[in-house]
Amino acid sequence: MKRIVIDMDEVIADAIGKFVHLYNRDYGVPLDLIIDPGNEIFHHVPEEVNEKWFDYINEPGFFRDLAVIPGSQEVIRALQEKYEVYIVSAAMEFRNSLVDKYDWLAEHFPFISWQNIIFCGNKIVNADIMIDDRIKNFSEFPGRTLLFSSPHNMLLTGYERVGTWQEVGDLLL
Repeated sequence: MKRIVIDMDEVIADAIGKFVHLYNRDYGVPLDLIIDPGNEIFHHVPEEVNEKWFDYINEPGFFRDLAVIPGSQEVIRALQEKYEVYIVSAAMEFRNSLVDKYDWLAEHFPFISWQNIIFCGNKIVNADIMIDDRIKNFSEFPGRTLLFSSPHNMLLTGYERVGTWQEVGDLLL
């Protein structure tokens, strides 16, 4: 059975939506939800607060209540019928994210065993397919890569790209 590794943030969990919500709450200035292709979310806030995203992401609880990316639960459940499915997150980058991410997965993806969750630094994993929004995670990966579309990667070319979980299902199921 082939093995698939799937990233969390911006692939199955909407961290951008959470950042926008917190920014609007704290600054009372609507943040444009249309993020220019190729830009990160912090490029869309005033320069004097463009590091605020880092404060948010390091707060306990930031990752606990992220919205689920539409379609991810249904497609991942179906993928489990055909593949070994693992969730792989560079959770070590943000110390407070470990428990939040684990609890979030238990709530929204209870059909994924704790044995199929990998929290790491670098995503050096042995798998056949990787679904991620960051190409840095593809650099040492020898298998098939699917770049999950996110504003920050929209100008990148040369990668097999998916924009929705329906597209993932169409390709892999």
